[in-house]
Amino acid sequence: MTWTLSHTGEKLSAHAGIHELMRDLGAATSGRSDVLMLGGGNPAHIPEVEEIWRERWNAIAEDDSTLSRILGDYDAPSGSPSFIDALVESLKSRFGWDIHAGNVAVVNGSQNAFFYLFNMLGGRHNENHQRRILLPMAPEYIGYADQALSPRMFESVPARYELIGDHRFKYYLDFDRLNLTPDIAAICVSRPTNPTGNVLTSGEIDALEALAARRHIPLIIDNAYGSPFPDIIFNDIQPIWTEHTVLVMSLSKLGLPGTRTGIILAREDLIESIAVMHAVVGLANGNIGQAIAAPLLADGRLYEMSQSIIRPFYEQRSRQVIQWIDDAFDADLPYRVHVSEGAMFLWIWFDGLPITSEELYQRLKKRGVVIVPGHYFFYGLEEPHPHEHNCIRLSYAQKPEVVQRGVAIMAEEVKKAYQLVTW
Repeated sequence: MTWTLSHTGEKLSAHAGIHELMRDLGAATSGRSDVLMLGGGNPAHIPEVEEIWRERWNAIAEDDSTLSRILGDYDAPSGSPSFIDALVESLKSRFGWDIHAGNVAVVNGSQNAFFYLFNMLGGRHNENHQRRILLPMAPEYIGYADQALSPRMFESVPARYELIGDHRFKYYLDFDRLNLTPDIAAICVSRPTNPTGNVLTSGEIDALEALAARRHIPLIIDNAYGSPFPDIIFNDIQPIWTEHTVLVMSLSKLGLPGTRTGIILAREDLIESIAVMHAVVGLANGNIGQAIAAPLLADGRLYEMSQSIIRPFYEQRSRQVIQWIDDAFDADLPYRVHVSEGAMFLWIWFDGLPITSEELYQRLKKRGVVIVPGHYFFYGLEEPHPHEHNCIRLSYAQKPEVVQRGVAIMAEEVKKAYQLVTW
């Protein structure tokens, strides 16, 4: 006998792509050495970065008052004042932003942040008025798809794309198809884009910000992989924050996913509402990530390590894995890799794939390789996207030998699907 769930309970406990992704990730990181995990968003274990965490951990452990405070005391619902002050002062000095502590809320991870933002801004506003979140460039992050408590909250606009050479392509915003109807409550983009590694240009971001300003709605920028930290962007771009933007940042991709530290930078009235909502839902934040990072923000080392260690690591790895893909796949195979401009993923399109990406995922999983099938990233669309069932997302953050072996097995299974090889 099972207990009857509410509509909300059924909504949040139904099958979700993000749950499948995190379940696979958990299985791969729980000690199973035979799993080649190319599917999750876990950051790489970079020795130079982990040495910095070790130094901070030891410094905290040796300071009795600090250790006692971060383990034994609740912080305010909006976050640690010392962390927030260090963040604000560093951003003001680097970018000249007109911000103060009232513009910042810390929550338990950026996934948590988007649940708050989407359901505060979108959904039912009165009995006959439903407002939605506009995602202007699908495919978009898998983790948004099932967060809405109200039905049909997302409206996605399919990206236009350009073919580049024989085996590359790139998505672009299709401004001609953006339709900001009165029921749009906010615009949301990830930058770099998860899953494709696309980075919206400053011009594209400025145009979206101008659209949001004209409609008096926020532009929400998911900056989990972006500048100035962890700065996994291979182009030279400047971060943006204005009174019309909501910038969501995280410590996870720096190498601290276990601390669950998300940061929201927004107008003071919205931050106050988030702090209240967070107190109701989560009570307070985890203290450890903030304690580790605060001195590194204050003295600039966190920005330094992002630019001199983290960014070059991922850029070099991206190039290496693309080369492995080109080596493993036959030149006449109809595969295309999205131009890699940031994040820690490659997005691969198999044109005319005879099986769905879900079936490819299942076949690879049987061989111990975990990727993410592409259909989870296409939601909120009026019509099916032509790439929906023949794209996959591959993470290249794991050890090189794991990624290279996984790519080789994937090439075998894709060739088999195209019937280029049989066994």
